[in-house]
Amino acid sequence: MKIESIDFASVKMPLKEPYDIAYETVSEIENIFIRIQLDNGIVGYGSTAPDLEVTGETPGQVLEDVEEIIKPILMNEDPLRYSFHLSKLKDILTNKPSTLALADTVLFDLLGKICRQPVYKIFGAFKKKMATSVTIGILPMEETILRAKYYLGEGFRILKIKGGKDVQEDIRKINRIRKEVGNNIKLRFDANQGYTINETFMFFEGVKESNVEILEQPTPRNQPDSLGKFTENLGILIMADESLLTLRDVFSLVQKKLVDTVNIKLMKVGGIQEALHINSVAKSANVHCMIGCMDESALSIAAGLHFALAKPNVIYADLDGHIDLLNDPAAGAVRLKNGFIYPTGGNGLGFDLPDKIFN
Repeated sequence: MKIESIDFASVKMPLKEPYDIAYETVSEIENIFIRIQLDNGIVGYGSTAPDLEVTGETPGQVLEDVEEIIKPILMNEDPLRYSFHLSKLKDILTNKPSTLALADTVLFDLLGKICRQPVYKIFGAFKKKMATSVTIGILPMEETILRAKYYLGEGFRILKIKGGKDVQEDIRKINRIRKEVGNNIKLRFDANQGYTINETFMFFEGVKESNVEILEQPTPRNQPDSLGKFTENLGILIMADESLLTLRDVFSLVQKKLVDTVNIKLMKVGGIQEALHINSVAKSANVHCMIGCMDESALSIAAGLHFALAKPNVIYADLDGHIDLLNDPAAGAVRLKNGFIYPTGGNGLGFDLPDKIFN
C-alpha cells in the first residue's frame, strides 16, 4: 500500500459578514485543501488555514511547500508510517505549523479510512459530542446584544465575546450581555492580546458580578509571564491562545503555573499529532484544554473535533470557525445541533471533498 498521487488546491471563501477583532478585520479567508490517493483506491483529504498573524504563513507559501516539500516526501510512501512522515516534515517545516497540519490531517484521514473507523474512535472515543461556544466579534453594543440573542435562539448556550480595543467598553458590554441573557448562559471573553496588565486587572474588577468563565489571552503573546499575574483566585480562568504554538510553549506555561487552561488550535500547533502531545503535557500539570479554531473550512473543524472527542482532558470547545463561511467545499463535515457539535460518523475525518476543487 503506497501513496500514488497527491493533489492540492487553494479556495477563497468570503464570510457572510466581516468581523472585527483586536488586531484586524476579516472579510474573506483562503484555505488549502489536499487529496491523497493510494494505490488500492483509498482517498484521503485534509485542509489547513494559514494566517500570517497567527501561524506566520501565507496561502502562497503553503502551496509552495506542498509542491516542494510535502509531495516529494510522501509520494510512493506507506501512509501508515504517519509518525515517521510527520517527524520528517516537522524537521523541515520549521515554524510552519499550518503546512504541517495539512499533511497531518490528510494522513490521519487515510489512517481512519484504512482502518474503517472514525479518527476519534482510533484514539479512544471518550466523547461522542462537544458543547461549543459561538463567537461574536467586536460590534456596537446593540448589535452585540441582537447577535447574542440570535445565537441563543439557534440553540447555543456558550457565548464567546471578542474585545481588547477598549477595556471600559468591553466591561460595559459583558455586564449588559449578562443582564440580557440571564445566568444560565456561559460567557467567555477573548481580548486577543489587546490589554496591558493594568487593563486586565480593570477587566477582572469590572465584570466580577457577571460570572465570566474564561478570559482568553488578554496580554501580548510575547509576554507569557504576564498571564501568571491573573491566575491566583481572581474568579475567571486564564487561557493561553496565541502564547501557545509549540510543545515547549505548553511545557513552560504549565510548569510556571502561568495559566489555568490552554487553547489548542490544530493550525497553530501543527495538527492532530502535536495536539495529542500538547494535551498530554497539559494533563500532567492538571491543566484542562480547549479545542479551538481559526477561520477554517469544516474539514479542519472536523479534524479538531476528532482530536477533542478522543481525550478526556479536552473539556472546552470553540469550533465555530466554519459557521459563517460561504462556498465551503467541506460544508457538512461536522454537524451542529442545539449548541453541540458532532462528527458525521464516517470513517477517517468523515467527509470526502468534491473532485472539482482539484481540477
